[in-house]
Amino acid sequence: MRATAFNQRLLRGQSPSYERLQARFAEEPDSELGQPRAVHCGWGRLLIGHTYPDPAALAAALLSEQPGERDIALYVAAPHQVLAQAPQQLFLDPSDTLRLWFTDYRPARRGFRGFRVRRAQNEEDWQAINCLYQMRGMLPIDPTKLTPRHQGGPVYWLAEDEDSGAVIGSVMGLNHHKAYQDPEHGSSLWCLAVDPQCSRPGVGEVLVRHLIEHFMSRGLSYLDLSVLHDNDQAKRLYAKLGFRPLQTFSIKRKNGINQPLFLGPGPHSEMNPYARIIVDEALRRGIEVQVDDAAAGLFTLSQGGRRIRCRESLTDLTSAVSMTLCQDKRLTHRALSRAGLSVPAQRLAGSAEDNAAFLAEHGRLVVKPVDGEQGQGVAVDLRSPGEVQDAIERARVFDQRVLLESFHEGHDLRVLVIGYEVVAAAIRRPAEVVGDGRHSIGELIDAQSRRREAATGGESRIPKDGETLRTLHGAGLDYSSVLAAGQRLAVRKTANLHTGGTLEDVTAILHPALQEAAIKAARALEIPVVGLDLLVPAADQAEHVFIEANERAGLANHEPQPTAERFIDLLFPLSQVPS
Repeated sequence: MRATAFNQRLLRGQSPSYERLQARFAEEPDSELGQPRAVHCGWGRLLIGHTYPDPAALAAALLSEQPGERDIALYVAAPHQVLAQAPQQLFLDPSDTLRLWFTDYRPARRGFRGFRVRRAQNEEDWQAINCLYQMRGMLPIDPTKLTPRHQGGPVYWLAEDEDSGAVIGSVMGLNHHKAYQDPEHGSSLWCLAVDPQCSRPGVGEVLVRHLIEHFMSRGLSYLDLSVLHDNDQAKRLYAKLGFRPLQTFSIKRKNGINQPLFLGPGPHSEMNPYARIIVDEALRRGIEVQVDDAAAGLFTLSQGGRRIRCRESLTDLTSAVSMTLCQDKRLTHRALSRAGLSVPAQRLAGSAEDNAAFLAEHGRLVVKPVDGEQGQGVAVDLRSPGEVQDAIERARVFDQRVLLESFHEGHDLRVLVIGYEVVAAAIRRPAEVVGDGRHSIGELIDAQSRRREAATGGESRIPKDGETLRTLHGAGLDYSSVLAAGQRLAVRKTANLHTGGTLEDVTAILHPALQEAAIKAARALEIPVVGLDLLVPAADQAEHVFIEANERAGLANHEPQPTAERFIDLLFPLSQVPS
């Protein structure tokens, strides 16, 4: 009966909590209930709109937002009245509010394995959550600002991988009865985030279900959440769990954090993440941005009398010669070899006999096109003449000139050098899936690709091509095989991010010898911004072999390292903000 009445009121465009609380507010204006309520969540405040006596009071609270924070006024029944108080400073949030009435909730029919959910407990947990939030473009949490839980403050939960101990997801929950004596006994969900590189299925769903069942056990009645109007992937999950639209509104203050929401999508919104991260940093510093070709990632930055054209991280500062040295892998090999740096043995693919002789000499080979990017046409750890010849034919789709290189064991390390200083380093790992005992490898690859595409703006997915199939056949499997629950399987041997690979930041532990070698390589190529690929036994060891140089390195891949900041520092030194 309660849920039915609630749904009827939703159809009439009414907010039950607002009606009942406003009525009690009028009856008891001098009670604790009658006091405006604001809950600090570590990144800003949630202002409970219907606890404020009038629109002017709510507008004044929003205008007191602190620098670097983001306040949200929710359950605003008459937003036009609030906006009228400060139309130049406030805006209507273009997010939808959804509600799940707990009488409509149905528990999961199957379990998800490989991770556990627990509360954030210590400084390490907050650092891990903030790292995750930064990867997803969210504001970090300052735990010292949180409203205490005994005063109705929020609780943060995290999902922790059982194998690695890494934090792979997080969510915040708020008990409305404790926060502001909600007569409807509600709750809300905020800040749901899942590591974009996570290969465990179901992390987001489990976090939402955990919050639902936690609040159900506390005798509450519903869970609300706010989701951006065009976040179709999240909306599909919430619809699956039984959430329905709630006709209420939220208001925010205009600031640099919220700018895309109140200005609307500008030309740079159509750019890929690698161009957008640079443009966003330039706009933040007041540098003029002219988008020349959004689809190609081409833009021009101007400040004062300085004007620089860019294609993602490739700029006018990189000469045509330096660019050629990186694009042609034979020239990269020669330049680094002349600089005294360690490189693999290399030769152009020739006759089948010559190729077989090179294989016999080195035992295991890598095949790659001379001019290629994003891992296209690359095959590694080839051990038979037949495998080598097949890989050569696949590589010729991208360039008729094909290279053979000696294969070296080790982790794939990307070192980003900007202005001849190491800014970031990360171990790149090949794409992998985790079995659940039910879905085929092909289905797991498709699901993983959907997550990667959503997290990278369509820039990363696992291709179901000859190289993936070769990797599966090497393990005695194919796309129809079903992995046991929890079984991990690398489905490619190359670790390129565009083909579904993942990154582990190792900047803090990078061995000094590797830093020196990377800077030496950048100087040998005379290139101011470059992503260098090495094979290493470990990031904190000196041993290494250089394999490639990328003249258009993806800065967005290394967040939360300050790659865009250092890039703009190089281009516009006078725009640097004093520390």
